[in-house]
Amino acid sequence: MNKRAVMHPGVKLRHVRAFLDIAAERSLTAVARAQGVTQPALSRTLMELETLLGQQLFLRQGRRLVLTEAGALFRRHAAMAVEALDAGAAALRPEISGVVRVGVLPTAATRLFPRVVLRFRELRPEMVLAVETGPHHHLIRLLREGGIELMVGRLPDVSEIPGLSFEHLYEEDIVLVGRAGHPLAKRPTVEALAGSELILPSATALIRRPVDDYLASLGLVGILPIAETVSLALGRGVCLASDALWFISRGVVAEELERGLMVEFPVGVKFLSGAVGVTRRRGVPAPGVATLEEVAREVARQAALDEEKG
Repeated sequence: MNKRAVMHPGVKLRHVRAFLDIAAERSLTAVARAQGVTQPALSRTLMELETLLGQQLFLRQGRRLVLTEAGALFRRHAAMAVEALDAGAAALRPEISGVVRVGVLPTAATRLFPRVVLRFRELRPEMVLAVETGPHHHLIRLLREGGIELMVGRLPDVSEIPGLSFEHLYEEDIVLVGRAGHPLAKRPTVEALAGSELILPSATALIRRPVDDYLASLGLVGILPIAETVSLALGRGVCLASDALWFISRGVVAEELERGLMVEFPVGVKFLSGAVGVTRRRGVPAPGVATLEEVAREVARQAALDEEKG
């Protein structure tokens, strides 16, 4: 049975690649310079694509180009399509393998990212995920220097965003946890805090500032913690062997809470939460990156559905 093609046959790969470059740089001038073409020629290519698709893909905001809703939707699918074509070409040369280098912060490393790894393997078996873990400042530096292609974790500070893009995946709160059977588990949280040793997030961790603000709001300042860490292995070990309480992102200890090894002490405030997502450099993504981003979206959506169900 013949099916009418949805996309106009006049759309060429050059149109799509030009669109993706412009979407990444948000500038005709920068892309024209990088491609060695004139700006009017690049502008004509973009206009041709918009005409063939029957949609406006960009809006002008000063000197920058911003994707319309239609443009953002097309970008997601176009990036995946170009990656698939590149993968097809690579499959003809099996001696060539690809590596996607990604940084993962503790908040995503325990629960979200293992699922991402397995799903990515199903979709791109010819590629290897080289995963770097560590503190936020370390991964941001690697991202800027090109040591990793993207970072999965909390939203960077506003001072770190220039030159980078962030895509929100989900919201995650900071929890206060202790071992199951903690003697102060049924007491008011402020009383438990005052009567227990504390483990605080590392001084360089993004979650440290809101934790300090929360403690200050309770009049608990100048606390000397037993340790500073966002490491599951260390924080979990200290908590389970003592009556220490630990401020940490929920994703790090979600399984310990579900299995009943640890209990949560209610903090009763909303500002102990923040966005978790994907951060990467502006520009055309390396092979495999668009697939990895889509997998992260898929896994985050499924996790949210699972949480609603149960």
